[in-house]
Amino acid sequence: MHKFIPNTKEDKNKMLEAIGVESIDDLFSEIPEALRLDRDLDLPEQMAEMELRKHMQDLGKKNQSIDDLTCFLGAGAYDHYIPSVVKNLASRGEFYTAYTPYQPEISQGTLRVIFEYQTMISELTGLYASNASLYDGQTAVVEGAIMAVAKMRKRETVLVSKSVHPETRKVLRTYLEHQDIKVIEIDIDNGVTDIDDLKEKISKDVATVIVQSPNFFGIIEDIEPLVEVTHEKKSIFMQSVDPMSLGILKSPGEMGVDIAVGDAQCFGNGLNFGGPYLGFIATTDKLFRKLPGRIVGETTDEEGKRAYVLTLQAREQHIRRERATSNICSNQALNALMATIYLSTVGKQGLKEIALQCINKTNYAIEKITALEGYELLFDQPVFKEFAIKGTSDVQKIKDKLLAEGILGGYSLGTEYDTFKNSALYAVTEKRTKVEIDKLAEVLEVI
Repeated sequence: MHKFIPNTKEDKNKMLEAIGVESIDDLFSEIPEALRLDRDLDLPEQMAEMELRKHMQDLGKKNQSIDDLTCFLGAGAYDHYIPSVVKNLASRGEFYTAYTPYQPEISQGTLRVIFEYQTMISELTGLYASNASLYDGQTAVVEGAIMAVAKMRKRETVLVSKSVHPETRKVLRTYLEHQDIKVIEIDIDNGVTDIDDLKEKISKDVATVIVQSPNFFGIIEDIEPLVEVTHEKKSIFMQSVDPMSLGILKSPGEMGVDIAVGDAQCFGNGLNFGGPYLGFIATTDKLFRKLPGRIVGETTDEEGKRAYVLTLQAREQHIRRERATSNICSNQALNALMATIYLSTVGKQGLKEIALQCINKTNYAIEKITALEGYELLFDQPVFKEFAIKGTSDVQKIKDKLLAEGILGGYSLGTEYDTFKNSALYAVTEKRTKVEIDKLAEVLEVI
């Protein structure tokens, strides 16, 4: 069996002769000998295809996935149930191989998918319009912040709550510090944004205030008073939101939010080893023209038939780079398709039911764990599908013992928050059963 490069010695000699050299080594003659590796690469011998498949399968068996473990880990990526129809439809050839609609007039299928997805996100968030094709929730926050600064012109300060996902805040700083945009963090009080600290830090230099709800700790924040304080200074309010929660909670639009951002991974997209995911931004009609990414509009063609177009094309591929609204968005249409199929499948009532199950099962888990000696709720606040538990033992030791029992445990809050040592964040989605939650509590009790 050859190694899929079936060049014979005769083939190689003919190529060398055509080039005008005697050996492959002669091709590297311009590189000084002192810089060349004088030995073979330290790699194992090549394998036949059958051998290689067996080798990779053996390596794969060393891993454990959520198919093997009961997952109570969230912190930004969630183990929700994905109806079988999602992958069955999304893997059809006409969807699976579709790429960026550079020629929209012949990309009607792709454009319609994006249009339907944007419409659903707009309806969920209660805002005028949404976009598509952002990498994930983190870069959606960045794009929203840049969008707000562009709208507010001379205002170049961004306030972000410490209850926003720590990784999101890191990505925000990475992007904005090179654009001379100042990032200031708002303190938290009992797990939520400290409104008094916001009042102290907000000024006429602030372009936008960013708050997450449900926040990183799973807490449902009281958004409307924060919006009021922000709007008093004529600043833009941005909410990072788990779209699954919008099946039951007030939409950002209803609460006066100007920009809603988030990650729609929870809608029909698997954990996927951390990606790809799909970020979204939805906004008001006043900010619509600053919206980055792809925006698909519905129109009619010359024959009066319904057609779709890329509208307000403000990407760097369409207009001058310095005037572009975005330079970091990609084509996430396949992920958006999965989200669209998912939402179409579960429907409005189904989404509400899933959100209710998340809340009810989360509160049942809280009740079971806090009844145990040595465990208490870190924050006394209403939560959606995550909650923080403070214990007396080292979190990593607890996680190791949970793993030994087939349970993927919580996220250690001490990793990012020095004041929350021995505290862990647990996630409970609609997939978790009473039996699984009871087992989690039983193992924690033994620990």
